[in-house]
Amino acid sequence: MPSFMSDKLKILVVKANDGGCAYYRAISPFSKLQELYPDKVEVIIEENPLKWPEPGKPAPQGWQEDHSMIKNTHVVFINNLNNRGAQYTARLVGLGKEYKKFVHFDTDDLLTELYDEHKLAGVYKDQGLSEITKFIYSNCDLVTVTQLKFAERIKPFCTKVLAVIKNAIDYKLPAWNFQKQSSKQVRIGWAGGIHHNPDVKVFAGVPHLVNQKVGRENVRWDFYGHPPMPAPGQKKDWQFEAWNHYKTELLRGFKGQANWGIHFALPPNDYGAFYAKMDIAIAPLKMNPFNDSKSDIKVAEAGRYAAPLVASNVGCYHETIINGKTGYLLDPDAPKSEWARILSKVCKDHKHREEIGRNLKAVTDELFDLNKVVGQRINVYEQSFKMLGWDPRNNL
Repeated sequence: MPSFMSDKLKILVVKANDGGCAYYRAISPFSKLQELYPDKVEVIIEENPLKWPEPGKPAPQGWQEDHSMIKNTHVVFINNLNNRGAQYTARLVGLGKEYKKFVHFDTDDLLTELYDEHKLAGVYKDQGLSEITKFIYSNCDLVTVTQLKFAERIKPFCTKVLAVIKNAIDYKLPAWNFQKQSSKQVRIGWAGGIHHNPDVKVFAGVPHLVNQKVGRENVRWDFYGHPPMPAPGQKKDWQFEAWNHYKTELLRGFKGQANWGIHFALPPNDYGAFYAKMDIAIAPLKMNPFNDSKSDIKVAEAGRYAAPLVASNVGCYHETIINGKTGYLLDPDAPKSEWARILSKVCKDHKHREEIGRNLKAVTDELFDLNKVVGQRINVYEQSFKMLGWDPRNNL
């Protein structure tokens, strides 16, 4: 078992899993923090520091919960709801406080108010996950989220320090440094996960309308994030159903020769390759509290490759996207014809498209480069210690 070997600020990072949320909120930033500030922090990243048995498996004879990693740290950082369940996550919080540690809970999803169409809405209701999350918020020393409106929504449940830490990307990774190849067609791209059923309806039929205005031969549509094919003998799960629905909505009205492609998802540290193949990035979103609490990670992604972002004015895109300067924002209730008008304009005006792409890149290189901003996390800890009037380094 790994152990801490110094008097630096010791941070136990409990990642929820190995997915995208954990990558951007736990794995990537704290790995970078350790890399760039080894004189100030000592980081250990674990998914199951309590050594609970795997979900669904019985505990081995003589098993006992392991508290050693929590005892030997200053900060217990907890990312989202752990794959072992909300009760496991709450247990981490409780033990952290029992051993007088600084407990930090962080998430980039609104966990207290899922919309009815969300695949996990029933699970949240049946298992009381919203209420457990409120308990977690109220018992942590620091709660961090990705944007201000998200913070305002959970502020009533947070009793100590609440802060915003933006998502950021390690732009030194190979996937964010590909040479962007030119194309005769204007390539419009969308990168999506598995919980966007209401959102694709916002964009349903728009590609067909743009084809008519720009000419099918002048534009290409690429949709990234399809789940990988199952192993031999395994069945396709609900994620495939979600993407079948996406295809139906996004390609509504398509006729004739296809000028579109659907592409498999890549690991979080590799999917920057998608944006190297986009001339315009899109982010259609339906207005609801969950979406309105989303981070602006797509700004950081598209801007790295100077692809202007055309998005619904939902969440915090308005903080960086200025119409005609770095991209375009559309009203959440904008008609399909307005999407088609804006996209057709950006497709046809090559000079304008490149200019707003360069403008967006300048913004993202400054604000979303993890190598430039990750040190702010140390400042958040130091400021929180002062606000609360105690330093966890005195308790080890």
